[in-house]
Amino acid sequence: MNSDSKIREVVQLKQNGNFKDVIYVHQNETLQYVMSYGLEFRDFSQNLPNPLNHLLMIKHQFDHGSFNMNTMMEYTNKKEVSKLAGDNIYSYGDFCWIDFEEVDGLDQLSGQELAEILYLGHTKQSLNSPFYSKLNNRFAYLAHDDGWFNKVYYRYTNDFYSMLGNSIPKKLLHQTGEKSLKRLLPSQKITGLPPIPTEVIYTIKEKIKEGVAISLEKTVKGRGNLKVPIWVMGDYMHMDSMYEDYQVRSSKQPYAHFVFDKKAKEWSLHIN
Repeated sequence: MNSDSKIREVVQLKQNGNFKDVIYVHQNETLQYVMSYGLEFRDFSQNLPNPLNHLLMIKHQFDHGSFNMNTMMEYTNKKEVSKLAGDNIYSYGDFCWIDFEEVDGLDQLSGQELAEILYLGHTKQSLNSPFYSKLNNRFAYLAHDDGWFNKVYYRYTNDFYSMLGNSIPKKLLHQTGEKSLKRLLPSQKITGLPPIPTEVIYTIKEKIKEGVAISLEKTVKGRGNLKVPIWVMGDYMHMDSMYEDYQVRSSKQPYAHFVFDKKAKEWSLHIN
């Protein structure tokens, strides 16, 4: 495939939203961040074990919020976070923020700390730790074309695994057309799926540190179960390259499956 064809394919993929049918995650445990594809801010914010509080908006196009004079940036409160989750964040282009507990913490940030935060949003790299005691932030969320390229720093690793385990079943339920659960289970009405327990996700932790693709679009119906395939992919910075490689690898046997037992209503992991 030549470069022009690749560009057209990526543009079409973004326009029709098919990139949401695959979740790619790669965890850098040492630097405390996760690179992802297929997970949007809506997925992130609605599936954390504890809700977001305030967000300091580094790069955004959100029309609601308040202005802080010390940082010369806008911020949102807890109620506005839900409005933000309903916005078309993908259209923003760059979307970067860090959370914080109290507004007073913004007024205590030094010039050096503000410079680090601006650098974080501009380069999507941290000069020092992206976690500030004055803010007590749990995250630094750095996205371009939200859902296509996301880099999130996590103070607590369990927040990531919990969010991922909650997101997969919900995204599976919202699949439409030929990829929907109605296609797999035409005679059954499924209104909900339980989260994948954190301990089940942890069983592939070492592979997540290599980089894995979890394919919602290739979920299959087994005997009394649903099977969501997982392929080990490697480390990618460019998600168009990742998706191109996924298309090749997904034609082969997956490394493992998340398996939902319909009778027991429980998730497990099966390594092939």
